[in-house]
Amino acid sequence: MNKEVFIGPISINTKGVGFFDREPEKKDRENSVEIQPENINRAFHGDIVEIELTGEKIKNREQGKVIKIITRARDEFVGTVSRTVLDTGEEKVFVVPDDKRLYVDIFLSAIHQSVGEVSEDDKVLVKIKKWDTLEGEVIKVIGKAGENNTEMEAIVLEKGFRIEFPAEVEREAEKIRGAYKATATTEIAKRRDMRNVTTMTIDPFDAKDFDDAISFVDLGNNTFEIGVHIADVSYFVTPNTPLDHESEKRGLSVYLVDRTIPMLPEILSNDLCSLNANEDKFTFSAVFKMDNQGKVLDEWFGRTVIHSDKRFTYEEANDVIIGKQTGPHKIELLKLNEIAKKLQKANSINGAVNFEKDEVKFELDSAGKPLRVYKKSRLDTHKLVEEFMLLANRAVAKFIFMSQNKNLMGKGKQSVYRIHAKPDKERIENLVTFLKALGFNLKNKEGAVMSKDINTLLKEVEGTPNEELIKTATIRSMAKAAYSTKNIGHFGLAFTYYTHFTSPIRRYPDLIVHRFLERELKGGKIEQNEYEKFERICLASSELEKKASDAERASIKYKQVEYMQDHIGKEFDGTITGVVEWGIYIEEKETKCEGMIKLRDLGNDFYTLDEKNYTIKGEKTGKKFTLGDTVRFKVVSADLEKRVLDYALV
Repeated sequence: MNKEVFIGPISINTKGVGFFDREPEKKDRENSVEIQPENINRAFHGDIVEIELTGEKIKNREQGKVIKIITRARDEFVGTVSRTVLDTGEEKVFVVPDDKRLYVDIFLSAIHQSVGEVSEDDKVLVKIKKWDTLEGEVIKVIGKAGENNTEMEAIVLEKGFRIEFPAEVEREAEKIRGAYKATATTEIAKRRDMRNVTTMTIDPFDAKDFDDAISFVDLGNNTFEIGVHIADVSYFVTPNTPLDHESEKRGLSVYLVDRTIPMLPEILSNDLCSLNANEDKFTFSAVFKMDNQGKVLDEWFGRTVIHSDKRFTYEEANDVIIGKQTGPHKIELLKLNEIAKKLQKANSINGAVNFEKDEVKFELDSAGKPLRVYKKSRLDTHKLVEEFMLLANRAVAKFIFMSQNKNLMGKGKQSVYRIHAKPDKERIENLVTFLKALGFNLKNKEGAVMSKDINTLLKEVEGTPNEELIKTATIRSMAKAAYSTKNIGHFGLAFTYYTHFTSPIRRYPDLIVHRFLERELKGGKIEQNEYEKFERICLASSELEKKASDAERASIKYKQVEYMQDHIGKEFDGTITGVVEWGIYIEEKETKCEGMIKLRDLGNDFYTLDEKNYTIKGEKTGKKFTLGDTVRFKVVSADLEKRVLDYALV
């Protein structure tokens, strides 16, 4: 009898067990096919494989077997060198992968690397040359394991990002700088000159590049001209150049705890394109005529030249608004803040979901060691900038869509949109069950939910001990925002049209949108054969965004564990954020450092998991530990290599 065969990506856990989703869109691990280690057939996490069902079941889960590997997800891995001397006296050198889902070590043969070039505990980037014997070649020695620079660079390389720019790209950047100096005056004459308009940037205190600036003019009669000015990267980075290809490969800038891996060379990101104060800068602008209520009366899009009068940090601008300090542009900041609040209120009424969550920040010493971990406050100035960026993104998306649909062949889909699909009904039903266990309700109809109802829930949980937990669970139940050539709207923001236009220094899709906007303004046509190219860019950019997010989280987790190494034995307050068969996860209240208490360490009782009620319960004592409970705990151990924290109940 023919066995059922399926093709798709395989997921592998740290125990070497594989999982294959026959219906990946459902993201239902419970009903996926399980593949035991002996049936993995050298497949690794993310590989595209062909599997067949064996006809067996283990604990009611269907079993499968990898019969063919179609495509490897990657061939480069980061790991630590381990040298072993056999009884025969022969020395073997291996690389122990950082990614524990790679369940075997990589053998370094003398053919593929000079053994003398690497030492025990070196962190290296290795490329697999022979898959059948898992032999690899060292292509970069990163540094000694455990050192800050080594570990941060290893995180970036492990996720597949480049650090250094190719020499030809650096040379091109230098040529662009030379050409700019020679042609700047001629180019300025072609642009709308807004250098005499009051303009400012508002950014984090440690920002090194400035994507956006906001200008303000009081037109009288309670009307205002507000300009959103974005670095005109598309002027400097032209299609089909080495610089353009490198930017597309990188996709975006990667932000770790202590460094940024930029999408563009520093000549561009920190100099030519960056909207530094007191310098003439080329921008692509969305300029709005607005009334006192935030209603847009008129809009204009085009290339401009600006001269930023002031570089504010979020904190400085906020202090001016609340009167804590005197400073320039107070009148402009107060009015911008007033209009931003009205925009925010209107968006909320329309159904925009308010997913504000605490962000973790670190204070590091000169060696990168964390001295303090704290939650970053959301200020009015964060929301001010955010609202005007949302306005520009939405307006540009709508302009491009409407302009293209005036043409023949309905070309509205020929752009890059930022989309957010409606939540999967099954995942919402699971969220509803979870919320009921915590005493809350989410209005829905058979898993269909309105964004307004999610907002109602989030307002209800504000200020409760479970606020952060419920926000996290709700976010996880949502679809992920992505890039697409098909405009389906943005559920979370409740926008019919939305794109990313405001950060071309650090996001490649924004650069593409600038090119689309320029073409529309000039009345140019988009060729039908370009569709596949832009769809490919959207898919790649969405995937790169996930990897960058993983890298950011990995760097945060590393620094949290490193911080807790100096707090072994100390007590903290925390919240139970997860209950599983083997223990309970607890997040520390202030630093958000998450660790685990194993069931066997909970005391003299036999504890079991009550999945429906998200509770661990003791059989003899009846003692319960439920998701969302506040507990007192102490730090038992902090394993920096595995990036895990062990806690004990106080």
